[in-house]
Amino acid sequence: MIRLAATLRDMASRPSGAIGLTLVICHLLLAFISPWIVPFDYKEMDAVQTLIGPSSQHWLGTDHLGRDVLTRVLLGGREALLVTGIATPIAMIWGGLLGVYLGLRGGWADEISLRLVDAFLALPGILPLLVLITVFGSGGEVLMPTLAFFFGIPVIRVARAATHEVVARDFISAARARGHSALSIVRRELLPNVTDALLVEGAMRWSWMLLGFSALSFLGFGVAPPRPDWGLMVSDARVYMSLAPWGVIAPVVALSSLIIGINLTADALAKTLGLDQSRKAVV
Repeated sequence: MIRLAATLRDMASRPSGAIGLTLVICHLLLAFISPWIVPFDYKEMDAVQTLIGPSSQHWLGTDHLGRDVLTRVLLGGREALLVTGIATPIAMIWGGLLGVYLGLRGGWADEISLRLVDAFLALPGILPLLVLITVFGSGGEVLMPTLAFFFGIPVIRVARAATHEVVARDFISAARARGHSALSIVRRELLPNVTDALLVEGAMRWSWMLLGFSALSFLGFGVAPPRPDWGLMVSDARVYMSLAPWGVIAPVVALSSLIIGINLTADALAKTLGLDQSRKAVV
């Protein structure tokens, strides 16, 4: 806890960290309290007030069904934050542990696994997601493990590369000489030395997973209507963009500010932990 508090103070002292943390905390706070502060019911439609501009009653106007845009924007990040907030740690845990183990073991198992990872990464990013979601459905119980699996695969390469830098050190050779098992070396020697790199990678993965989730919703494979979601809002409003651009601009600004906040936070975290981003494996 002491190290966490010190890390947060150091991050907040940097301009990128202060801005990033502020944006992320604001989004998390709004996602939590939005059901109690929204001015309208997100399902409430008004055929008389469709595509009206911003006004004192509807601060961000209304969409093509007469629903309040501000209400739907405030509620639109809840599902994305919930799904990706659970899927990201799962992706980091399984991908990180497997990458660390492969980096320690080396040999044919490491090479074969790396070739499989390369094969997955060669596929268009969203294609395998669409295949699985089309087959099994688009509920949260499907989206979470699906996102966790596919976004955890690149983590294997990052964890493996970080492990290779540690394996060559003398204390790993000493642990092997003492007869420690691979599991013991991973837990006691490797994980403490690669955790910082995985934390930064996890922050970046979270932003990419949010983009992936929003892309799925935009294509109709994420959040099901009438529940609000930023990607779904952009998909619905793009047809009317020439008449009512606020229906697209508002969710895009909301999503962009969250992504920017996460990336700035990740950058500040990397600088605080003394990690050189240029040395990370390209994935």
